[in-house]
Amino acid sequence: MSDTSVRIDGNRLTLPGGATVRFVRTLRLPETGTHPLPPGLGEFPVRRVSDYADSVPEAWRARGGVMLPVYLREAMWLSFAGTREPAALQVGVGKVCAVSGRPWSDRLSRDPQNYVVLPRQPWLDGINSGAGTVRQFVAVPLGMGATVEGQVTGEEVWGGVQLQAFTLGDAELARWREEERRRTETARRAARSGGALGAPAPMSAPAAPGAAPGYGGAPRARSAPAMGLGVGGSMRQEVYRDERPLTDWAERPAGRVFVHLVTPPEWRRITGEAPPPSPVDRAAYTRAGLPWYDYYDQDAHDLAPTGPLRDVQPVGDWIGDDHEPWQPPAPHQVHPLGDAPGKPVQDGDW
Repeated sequence: MSDTSVRIDGNRLTLPGGATVRFVRTLRLPETGTHPLPPGLGEFPVRRVSDYADSVPEAWRARGGVMLPVYLREAMWLSFAGTREPAALQVGVGKVCAVSGRPWSDRLSRDPQNYVVLPRQPWLDGINSGAGTVRQFVAVPLGMGATVEGQVTGEEVWGGVQLQAFTLGDAELARWREEERRRTETARRAARSGGALGAPAPMSAPAAPGAAPGYGGAPRARSAPAMGLGVGGSMRQEVYRDERPLTDWAERPAGRVFVHLVTPPEWRRITGEAPPPSPVDRAAYTRAGLPWYDYYDQDAHDLAPTGPLRDVQPVGDWIGDDHEPWQPPAPHQVHPLGDAPGKPVQDGDW
C-alpha cells in the first residue's frame, strides 16, 4: 500500500508522489499596475498541528495538517523547487481553487483546469487572474469578506491553504521513468566519450528566486484568529496549461494537507516560538538595488483565467489604501529567469 502521508523536511512539505512545496516570504506589491516577480525573503516556518494538540483550536485538530505564522497583509508565494517526478498539484485558498476559481474537488478537471503541473510550474505567487498575470497572495483575517473565499463563495468558513497532489497513473509513470533512465544513460555515455553533453537531466522545478534559508509547556487550547488569503497587486507570471491528456493522471489524489495560517501572537502562544520579524520594507529593498525577477518558458502555454478569479478585488478595498511608498525597480534590477521571451513579431493584413 502506498504511503499517503505528507512529511515536513525543514520548512518544506513533501506530498506523496514527491511534490514539494515551500511557503516563501516576499515583498507585497502595490495594488495598481503590473509588476515583475518579487524576491524570496526566507521561508515561513511550518509546524505540524498534531505536535501542539493541547494549544491549537479544536477545529484545527479536526482538520489536521500544518500551520505557519503570517502577518496581516503579508504576501507569500509557493515554491515547488525539488519536485522531480511529474505531479498535478491542486492549490486551494479557503477551498477555492487558485487556478480555476471553482469549488474544491477531489478530482482533476481540464475544463477549466484546476491544478498546476509540476515540475514545469516552478512557483505560484497568486491566483490565476489575468492573461499572463497573477494577483499576489496576501494574508487577511476571516470575517471581513476580503479573502478569495469570501469574494467567490459569499462565505468565509475555511481560510488557510489546501494542497492536494496527484501522480501519473501506474503505466504512464513507469513509461516516464524508463524515458528518464534512457535519457540519463545517453547523457552519461556522451560524457564518458568526451562528446556533447547529451540530453538534459530530468526536469525539475528551478530554485526559488532569491530564496533565503527559513527562520528557524503548552498553554490551554482556545479559539485563534482565523486567517485566509486575499489578493494584492498583479505581476507577470503564467500558470501553465497541462499538455498531457487528463487520462495520464491517477484518478484519486496521492495525498493532501490543510495549511492553517496563524497570527504572530497566536503562533507564539501555541508553539512557544518567536515568530519571524515583520516583513521587509519594499522601498528600502528597491533603493538598495536588490533584484526582482522575470520568468519565461518558451515551450509552455499560459492558462486563461476564469470569471470567478478575474473579478476578485484586492484587499485594500476592505483594509484601506496602501500608503507604503512604491519605488519601481530600475531595468537592471529585473533579472530574467528561464528562457528569454524573445522579440514580438508584428503581424499585418493578409
